[in-house]
Amino acid sequence: MLSVQQLHVKGRRTDLLPPTSLQAKRGELLLVAGDRQDQRTALALTLSGRMKPTGGRIAWDGTRPIKELRLASALVDSPGVNEPEQHLSVRDLVTEDLALIPRRYRGALLSKPWLKVNSFEDIADLWTEQLPPGRRMELLTALALANPHTDLLVVDSPDRHSADPADWLPRLEQLADDGGRPLAVVATVTALPPLWRGPAAVIGNSIHHPQGTPALAKVIELRLETEDAK
Repeated sequence: MLSVQQLHVKGRRTDLLPPTSLQAKRGELLLVAGDRQDQRTALALTLSGRMKPTGGRIAWDGTRPIKELRLASALVDSPGVNEPEQHLSVRDLVTEDLALIPRRYRGALLSKPWLKVNSFEDIADLWTEQLPPGRRMELLTALALANPHTDLLVVDSPDRHSADPADWLPRLEQLADDGGRPLAVVATVTALPPLWRGPAAVIGNSIHHPQGTPALAKVIELRLETEDAK
């Protein structure tokens, strides 16, 4: 389980990440809403152990060393950090990403057989910028999970590619609900999908749990604004 208490990161003038508390359990998808891209990315980087927080506490499976968190987590499609370069073909992207897996876990992973086994041969020759949002999400999460030691998946702003949650939400739910490999999955989003009733949080506050624990007013406002806009 990922446990975060009052995690924050200072910026030049204001907090890059205001104090945020949340929990993400294995077998669950947690959505964290925030209207600023820089704050969503700062949270994603911190939750995956790629950025050192200024204050607060973060623990993965009861351990607090950032190194352990980084080894157990994968950061997916973070803008300006590790989002695929537009000039890359899918085949080249796969080659590059598989090369980043530690050698002791990599074995003989090569792009051509990997694309075939994971059913991505149909998009192998496309540029990454040509990928439909749904296939992009499937590809990038599959690459993140090519490392067998990835137990925490942190996806940065998948809704920036499509306003339709159907293009990214089902894939993340499927991964979290995989009994063969129980993952903790966290996705930062601009706003919660209208029909979402699963675990959720807002950057700056811990707010909601599906079993009905108290929700803060901000999540109610987010949902009302989303419903009013329909």
